Amino acid sequence: MTRIVTRNVPARAVWQLEQQGLHPLLARLYAARGITDKTELDYELKSLLPPASLTNALDAAQMLADAIEAEAKLLIIGDYDCDGATATAVGMRALKALGADVDFLLPDRFKLGYGLSPEIVDLAAQQSPDLIITVDNGIASLEGVARAQQHGIATLITDHHLPGESLPAADCIVNPNQPGCDFPSKNIAGVGVMFYVMLALRAELRERGYFSERPEPNFADLLDLVALGTVADVVKLDRNNRILVSQGLKRMRAGRLQAGLAALFKAAGRDPRRATAFDLGFLLGPRLNAAGRLADMRLGVECLITDDPARALQIAQQLDNFNRERREIEADMQAQALHLLDNTDFDDSAAGIALFDDSWHEGVIGILASRIKEKLHRPVFAFAPSEGGIIKGSGRSIPGLHLRDALDLVAKRAPGLLVRFGGHAMAAGATLRDGDFARFQTLFAEVANELLDPADLTRTLETDGALEGGYISLETARLLENEIWGQGFPAPLFVDEFDVEQQRILKEKHLKLRLRKGNSRIEAIQFNFATQPGPRTRAAYRLSINEYMGVESPQLMIEHLE
Repeated sequence: MTRIVTRNVPARAVWQLEQQGLHPLLARLYAARGITDKTELDYELKSLLPPASLTNALDAAQMLADAIEAEAKLLIIGDYDCDGATATAVGMRALKALGADVDFLLPDRFKLGYGLSPEIVDLAAQQSPDLIITVDNGIASLEGVARAQQHGIATLITDHHLPGESLPAADCIVNPNQPGCDFPSKNIAGVGVMFYVMLALRAELRERGYFSERPEPNFADLLDLVALGTVADVVKLDRNNRILVSQGLKRMRAGRLQAGLAALFKAAGRDPRRATAFDLGFLLGPRLNAAGRLADMRLGVECLITDDPARALQIAQQLDNFNRERREIEADMQAQALHLLDNTDFDDSAAGIALFDDSWHEGVIGILASRIKEKLHRPVFAFAPSEGGIIKGSGRSIPGLHLRDALDLVAKRAPGLLVRFGGHAMAAGATLRDGDFARFQTLFAEVANELLDPADLTRTLETDGALEGGYISLETARLLENEIWGQGFPAPLFVDEFDVEQQRILKEKHLKLRLRKGNSRIEAIQFNFATQPGPRTRAAYRLSINEYMGVESPQLMIEHLE
């Protein structure tokens, strides 16, 4: 069941925004998202939170500046998702531009797993680095940091994940979510943290007179990478993150983007001059992530750090192929998961679901969990077999249940059950020993039942109400497309009643409609539809642009039909 509600729109805020010159529709939309003054929509770089406000960023800068001046060997250890890949690329590009001796190493998710593990430190030690820099990981790597100390390697942790009860004994930790850090943007992505550290480093080197005989690099050129990682990691787009994304998109639209991003746009069949946050989250991000899911994310990082357009395009085409393969694997796994649910003695009242199949692909379980969560509106964990007698799970949650806190409760109730776990409120990972799945499945369902209210289990679609007929136009679609929307700052979703004039099914799974509202007719499409409407329907939709044979027209993207 889906409940449709309309966001509250404070009339005074709408009036204020209109008086400040904002388009009336945008004034209404922004007021409903808590904006009260146009200055909050100032996305200029000067409005960014200063690097000095991020705890230990200046200490990290001094540490890195000392290392560069001493010609020390630096090694970045990243993560195998889009945030980790872009953070690694930002670090590589920035440090090389500053003259550092730097390389990178990424864990193989199938052999070494996530983060700065003792095993990847042993692998790193073969390169004899003086300093390991983590990006998008490390805050829970107590054993990994201890192993680095045994090898005599210094460690700088840059991360944004929530810490456990103890912090690793690293030489320096930069993480807005560590205890005692007052940095206002707790939602900054791993790539954003690394970008901030690089800004602090450049400022430190500037103070030391480092650029008196060499050019000072413009790190604003890295904002396309920062924008991609931020959107793809689905972090909340608070104002600081919106500035980072806006500036990145601005550079893409002006044609000032890395060769790898230009190649990814080409592989996705999109024009970077019209880049949107949607493109980053749903077209570029998945292609980059496909490398980490099915092969080796080193290929993805290579795409982002090469300046050779031909090489970048070659890699982007490989990533596109991986993404097609990933979609096929995911579709098969989703069909199996739904079959599993239909043919298992499954408790419909269970608030939390855990699924496992020994044929599932470890690299795709996160997407599978997300799809099943969307379908059932329940927190879901999907597990797949891994090496060494363990199974790995990836979870996705719904509003009302903090997934990492739920795992923490499971761990407290069954000490030793979770080999390891970590993550955020809406996404988390867990590792179990082979044979412990049934116990986890039961405990996770119990914990979810306790933490979620019955009302949380009803899907709620927040809409912006009706869209006046005159606004259903190409001009309005372009106006909305150019704004910054994303997690925690949702793209406009409208709801209206329409007469259904035509409907047909495309490729056996998509519903194509012609709708009428008053004297206005509009084309609409619903992907992966569940039911067909009658002659009149109530629809929740987004206004978008459909391009066919070079001709653009407004189109409704249906999210829900009644």
